[in-house]
Amino acid sequence: MTKYNLRSQVILFGLVLVWSILLGGGMAGVLKAAEPPKPPNSETLVAINTIDPIPERYQTGLKLYLENCGSCHVALPPEILPTQTWQTLLLEPEQHYGQKLEQIPRPFIFIVWNYLRTFSRPLGEDEQTPYRVTESRYFKALHPRVDLPPTLTAAGCISCHPGARDYDYRRLTPEWDDARKSAY
Repeated sequence: MTKYNLRSQVILFGLVLVWSILLGGGMAGVLKAAEPPKPPNSETLVAINTIDPIPERYQTGLKLYLENCGSCHVALPPEILPTQTWQTLLLEPEQHYGQKLEQIPRPFIFIVWNYLRTFSRPLGEDEQTPYRVTESRYFKALHPRVDLPPTLTAAGCISCHPGARDYDYRRLTPEWDDARKSAY
Protein backbone atom coordinates (compact mmCIF):
# COMPACT_ATOMS: atom_id res chain seq x y z
CA MET A 1 0.00 0.00 0.00
CA THR A 2 1.35 3.43 -0.86
CA LYS A 3 1.70 6.34 1.50
CA TYR A 4 -0.94 8.22 -0.47
CA ASN A 5 -3.53 5.43 -0.11
CA LEU A 6 -2.84 5.06 3.60
CA ARG A 7 -3.17 8.83 4.19
CA SER A 8 -6.45 8.88 2.19
CA GLN A 9 -7.83 6.02 4.25
CA VAL A 10 -6.85 7.72 7.54
CA ILE A 11 -8.47 10.99 6.39
CA LEU A 12 -11.58 9.15 5.24
CA PHE A 13 -11.74 7.29 8.56
CA GLY A 14 -11.34 10.58 10.45
CA LEU A 15 -14.11 12.24 8.44
CA VAL A 16 -16.46 9.31 8.99
CA LEU A 17 -15.66 9.37 12.71
CA VAL A 18 -16.33 13.13 13.02
CA TRP A 19 -19.51 12.82 10.94
CA SER A 20 -20.73 9.94 13.16
CA ILE A 21 -20.06 11.90 16.35
CA LEU A 22 -21.91 14.95 15.01
CA LEU A 23 -24.81 12.84 13.79
CA GLY A 24 -25.02 11.00 17.12
CA GLY A 25 -24.92 14.26 19.07
CA GLY A 26 -27.65 15.71 16.88
CA MET A 27 -29.84 12.65 17.34
CA ALA A 28 -29.32 12.74 21.10
CA GLY A 29 -30.39 16.39 21.13
CA VAL A 30 -33.52 15.64 19.11
CA LEU A 31 -34.47 12.72 21.33
CA LYS A 32 -33.88 14.73 24.48
CA ALA A 33 -36.02 17.59 23.15
CA ALA A 34 -38.83 15.13 22.42
CA GLU A 35 -38.91 13.84 25.99
CA PRO A 36 -41.82 15.19 28.05
CA PRO A 37 -40.72 17.34 30.96
CA LYS A 38 -40.17 15.47 34.18
CA PRO A 39 -42.31 16.41 37.17
CA PRO A 40 -40.64 18.62 39.76
CA ASN A 41 -38.39 16.83 42.21
CA SER A 42 -38.89 18.04 45.77
CA GLU A 43 -35.12 18.22 46.27
CA THR A 44 -34.73 20.82 43.52
CA LEU A 45 -37.60 23.11 44.53
CA VAL A 46 -36.73 26.70 45.31
CA ALA A 47 -39.17 29.53 46.04
CA ILE A 48 -38.49 32.72 44.09
CA ASN A 49 -40.96 35.41 45.09
CA THR A 50 -43.86 33.08 44.46
CA ILE A 51 -45.95 31.21 46.92
CA ASP A 52 -45.29 27.86 45.30
CA PRO A 53 -41.75 26.55 45.02
CA ILE A 54 -40.52 26.25 41.44
CA PRO A 55 -37.72 23.87 40.45
CA GLU A 56 -34.54 25.72 39.65
CA ARG A 57 -34.57 24.65 36.00
CA TYR A 58 -37.93 26.43 35.44
CA GLN A 59 -37.14 29.65 37.29
CA THR A 60 -35.85 31.47 34.19
CA GLY A 61 -39.06 30.53 32.36
CA LEU A 62 -41.13 31.85 35.26
CA LYS A 63 -39.10 35.06 35.36
CA LEU A 64 -39.48 35.62 31.60
CA TYR A 65 -43.20 34.80 31.83
CA LEU A 66 -43.69 37.35 34.61
CA GLU A 67 -41.65 39.98 32.75
CA ASN A 68 -43.43 39.49 29.42
CA CYS A 69 -46.98 38.74 30.52
CA GLY A 70 -47.13 40.22 34.00
CA SER A 71 -45.92 43.61 32.80
CA CYS A 72 -49.32 44.37 31.18
CA HIS A 73 -51.72 42.44 33.42
CA VAL A 74 -51.58 40.13 36.41
CA ALA A 75 -49.81 36.94 35.43
CA LEU A 76 -52.04 33.92 35.77
CA PRO A 77 -50.78 30.64 37.21
CA PRO A 78 -50.26 28.21 34.31
CA GLU A 79 -52.39 25.61 36.10
CA ILE A 80 -55.66 27.44 35.45
CA LEU A 81 -55.54 27.05 31.67
CA PRO A 82 -54.77 24.00 29.56
CA THR A 83 -51.48 23.60 27.76
CA GLN A 84 -53.16 24.15 24.38
CA THR A 85 -54.41 27.61 25.43
CA TRP A 86 -50.93 28.68 26.52
CA GLN A 87 -49.46 27.38 23.28
CA THR A 88 -51.89 29.46 21.23
CA LEU A 89 -51.26 32.57 23.33
CA LEU A 90 -47.50 32.24 22.86
CA LEU A 91 -47.55 31.42 19.16
CA GLU A 92 -50.21 33.90 18.07
CA PRO A 93 -49.43 37.20 19.83
CA GLU A 94 -51.33 39.12 17.15
CA GLN A 95 -54.55 37.55 18.50
CA HIS A 96 -54.22 38.41 22.19
CA TYR A 97 -57.77 39.32 23.22
CA GLY A 98 -58.06 42.12 20.70
CA GLN A 99 -54.51 43.36 21.21
CA LYS A 100 -51.55 42.84 18.93
CA LEU A 101 -48.48 42.01 21.01
CA GLU A 102 -44.85 41.83 20.05
CA GLN A 103 -43.56 38.30 19.68
CA ILE A 104 -41.36 37.15 22.55
CA PRO A 105 -37.86 36.65 21.08
CA ARG A 106 -37.37 33.08 19.84
CA PRO A 107 -34.84 31.85 22.41
CA PHE A 108 -36.96 33.19 25.25
CA ILE A 109 -40.26 31.82 23.96
CA PHE A 110 -38.93 28.26 24.28
CA ILE A 111 -37.92 28.90 27.90
CA VAL A 112 -41.34 30.40 28.73
CA TRP A 113 -43.06 27.55 26.88
CA ASN A 114 -41.11 24.95 28.87
CA TYR A 115 -42.33 26.55 32.11
CA LEU A 116 -45.96 26.90 30.98
CA ARG A 117 -46.08 23.41 29.45
CA THR A 118 -44.72 21.83 32.62
CA PHE A 119 -47.12 23.52 35.02
CA SER A 120 -50.29 23.64 32.91
CA ARG A 121 -52.66 20.76 32.37
CA PRO A 122 -53.79 18.91 29.24
CA LEU A 123 -57.29 19.26 27.85
CA GLY A 124 -59.76 16.65 28.94
CA GLU A 125 -61.38 14.33 26.41
CA ASP A 126 -63.86 16.19 24.21
CA GLU A 127 -62.97 19.45 25.99
CA GLN A 128 -62.87 22.60 23.86
CA THR A 129 -59.81 24.81 24.22
CA PRO A 130 -60.85 27.68 26.51
CA TYR A 131 -59.52 31.15 25.76
CA ARG A 132 -61.04 32.85 28.79
CA VAL A 133 -60.30 31.80 32.35
CA THR A 134 -64.01 31.70 33.14
CA GLU A 135 -64.33 28.94 30.48
CA SER A 136 -61.55 26.86 32.01
CA ARG A 137 -62.64 23.66 33.75
CA TYR A 138 -59.77 23.90 36.22
CA PHE A 139 -60.41 27.56 37.00
CA LYS A 140 -64.06 26.71 37.72
CA ALA A 141 -62.99 23.85 39.98
CA LEU A 142 -60.85 26.27 42.01
CA HIS A 143 -63.76 28.71 42.33
CA PRO A 144 -66.75 26.43 43.02
CA ARG A 145 -68.86 28.89 45.02
CA VAL A 146 -67.80 32.09 43.30
CA ASP A 147 -70.31 33.89 41.11
CA LEU A 148 -67.96 34.97 38.32
CA PRO A 149 -68.80 37.67 35.80
CA PRO A 150 -68.83 36.55 32.13
CA THR A 151 -65.74 38.65 31.42
CA LEU A 152 -63.20 38.54 34.19
CA THR A 153 -60.60 41.30 34.41
CA ALA A 154 -57.42 41.73 36.41
CA ALA A 155 -59.38 43.90 38.84
CA GLY A 156 -61.66 40.91 39.43
CA CYS A 157 -58.70 38.72 40.39
CA ILE A 158 -57.22 41.35 42.68
CA SER A 159 -60.55 41.97 44.42
CA CYS A 160 -60.37 38.44 45.91
CA HIS A 161 -56.63 37.76 45.69
CA PRO A 162 -54.86 40.88 46.98
CA GLY A 163 -51.45 39.31 46.27
CA ALA A 164 -52.23 38.57 42.60
CA ARG A 165 -49.92 41.36 41.40
CA ASP A 166 -47.11 39.50 43.19
CA TYR A 167 -48.19 36.17 41.68
CA ASP A 168 -49.71 35.08 45.00
CA TYR A 169 -53.16 33.61 44.42
CA ARG A 170 -53.33 31.69 47.67
CA ARG A 171 -53.80 34.74 49.87
CA LEU A 172 -57.45 35.80 49.88
CA THR A 173 -59.27 38.87 51.14
CA PRO A 174 -60.57 38.37 54.70
CA GLU A 175 -64.12 37.94 53.38
CA TRP A 176 -63.18 35.08 51.03
CA ASP A 177 -60.72 33.55 53.49
CA ASP A 178 -63.49 33.32 56.10
CA ALA A 179 -65.87 31.83 53.50
CA ARG A 180 -63.25 29.26 52.51
CA LYS A 181 -62.55 28.30 56.14
CA SER A 182 -66.26 27.94 56.97
CA ALA A 183 -66.74 25.63 53.97
CA TYR A 184 -64.31 23.09 55.43
